[in-house]
Amino acid sequence: MLQNVKGFSKLSKEEKINWITATYFSNQKEAKDILINYWNSDENLQKLHDEFIENTLTNFYLPYGVAPNFIINGRSYTIPMAIEESSVVAAASKAAKFWGERGGFKTTIINTEKIGQVHFLFHGNSEKLTTFFNKIKPTFFDDTQEITKNMQKRGGGILAIELRNKTNEIPNYYQLHATFNTKDSMGANFINTCLEQFAKTLENQAQDYIDFTFEEKNIQVIMSILSNYVPNCVVRAEVSCPIEQLSEDKTIDVNEFAQKFATAVRIAEIEPYRAVTHNKGIMNGIDAVVLATGNDFRAVEAGIHAYASKSGQYSSLSHVKIENGIFTFWLEIPLALGTVGGLTSLHPLVKFSMELLGKPSAEELMQIVASAGLAQNFAALRSLTTTGIQQGHMKMHLMNILNQHQATKEEKLQVLAFFKDTTISHSLVVDYLEQIRK
Repeated sequence: MLQNVKGFSKLSKEEKINWITATYFSNQKEAKDILINYWNSDENLQKLHDEFIENTLTNFYLPYGVAPNFIINGRSYTIPMAIEESSVVAAASKAAKFWGERGGFKTTIINTEKIGQVHFLFHGNSEKLTTFFNKIKPTFFDDTQEITKNMQKRGGGILAIELRNKTNEIPNYYQLHATFNTKDSMGANFINTCLEQFAKTLENQAQDYIDFTFEEKNIQVIMSILSNYVPNCVVRAEVSCPIEQLSEDKTIDVNEFAQKFATAVRIAEIEPYRAVTHNKGIMNGIDAVVLATGNDFRAVEAGIHAYASKSGQYSSLSHVKIENGIFTFWLEIPLALGTVGGLTSLHPLVKFSMELLGKPSAEELMQIVASAGLAQNFAALRSLTTTGIQQGHMKMHLMNILNQHQATKEEKLQVLAFFKDTTISHSLVVDYLEQIRK
């Protein structure tokens, strides 16, 4: 049985690798070579990457691609995407070109509020707590003035603070529920710093409040933390065109296609099993851009999926309507993104992405990301309701199968030619590859 290692974080990078490879790998040299092969040859650049997180051994690569031909509010974009899944970039690019020829994507920022909370227990009279809160409310703003002054210069800051009584759910449980505008930064550090000061102010002011009993003075702060659920930081993206322009394929009945497409969306609106996969397709586009721009895709995922459940049942993030011969497809999603701070000023490829996008503001990036998600969803639904999802996906996946089986350049050409108009599956590709080799 392996023993826990002591002081691992204090070991040098080389010592960490030696311990890992010696402890877990039968071929220590091969394992070590794999790690070293992914190091950057530029020592300064590698050091930068090593210091992003703790216990770094090497770099983990994702393909970094671009989807051109996006027209968003009349402006042309080539969108960076970092993702491992076959066909995502191709599908987004194809949908972007299709809608670019039909007026492009129209986007609107609905709101940009972000939320943070101080969670605490108060053992006492709730009316007395409300009176106390209203009396000291200006102090929360005063005590955070040094923290917020730079954000205020940029037009952001603390928007509101309210007391919320949650004692029906948990005995003695209350919240300070605060809203913020963090402008072009995602704002997590700013919000959390403000919240921690709110907690100190709450505790200190309670100690000096003469109308509280001894027990009431001892407010117990449980935690102070931002929320990744941002239902008031929302962007809308939509596309529309006359039904007769919905397909470039003359063999497709556009009216039938429009109705099938609308029904597919309606199914995702009422059926959670379908909605999860439907929304995962949207997130293929969203996460890829969020990653490429150095934002927190886990926070985005959590917030968006919570938003998809706001009605009490998990449902589609996108919607469609057909009125007076016009097909309109849209989504509304919460997105808390930043274009300054964090990795945006450190990671060379993130800086490359930002310049590629024209150095967008946080609101502009919200609109770009939402458009990528809508494009991806349109591409997936178009495939599902016409040729089926596997035709395009498996053609993109074909190269992965060939690489997995170490096909030569000549073998790849033969396989690609054979499967040009043939159904693709992993077993069929392997069988045909074995025939060539025989």
